[in-house]
Formats: sequence, structure tokens, C-alpha cells
Amino acid sequence: MKSRYAVLSNFQGELIVPFMPQPTGKAGRPFNDHRLTTEGIIYRYRPGIPWRDLPERFGPWQSVWKRHRRYSLDGTWGQVLAVLLTQADTAELINWEVSVDSTVNRVHQHGSNMARHTGGTVELQESA
Repeated sequence: MKSRYAVLSNFQGELIVPFMPQPTGKAGRPFNDHRLTTEGIIYRYRPGIPWRDLPERFGPWQSVWKRHRRYSLDGTWGQVLAVLLTQADTAELINWEVSVDSTVNRVHQHGSNMARHTGGTVELQESA
């Protein structure tokens, strides 16, 4: 039976964990499990809940938030995405076709931040 908190399969977890930064050896508390923390981040985004509402199963929400922030700033998530996209593209699992729509949407005149020049009294008062 699958847990409602498990968001990564074993295969997916094995793909991601090798690309996560290793502890630096600094004194202090050791990192939480990379997979559990990654699942906490994914779990939080899936329903769009606040960090404080993250289930206790993933550890303290502050730890999950700090790890997400750290990996966002240092480029870890970008590297993981690049590696996974490369592997998926090599295995031909990605369809790169793009659909372009030519629909034109106009902004209401008051919704634009551009000045609207309609002629008006200024032009009528100019000398010829």
C-alpha cells in the first residue's frame, strides 16, 4: 500500500539523490535525508499549502524550507533539472513539439501603463 505522503517512486528517488550536495563536514546537526526532504518540498507544492502546514512526517518545516531555499539559490535544483531532462531526452521520453496559437488579446485602455494619445484639446489649441 502506497503512503499518501510518498511522492517519489524508488526509481525517481535514486535518480535525484546522487545530484544533491553532500554535507560539508561542518560541526552541527547532520542533514535530513535528501529524499524525505525532497518529498516534503514536492508535497508542499502539490496542494499549495503554506510551509507551516507541512506534515510532521517530513521533519521540521523550517528545515525543509531552508533546504529548498538553499538549493534554489545555489543552483542545485537547476542542475538536477538539467540532468533529468538530458537523461529523459536521451531515452527519447520527451516530445519537444510546440503548439503556437495566433490568438491576439487586447488590453483594456485603462489596463495599460502606456499613455493614450487620442488627439483631443491639446492638438486643437496648437497654432497652424
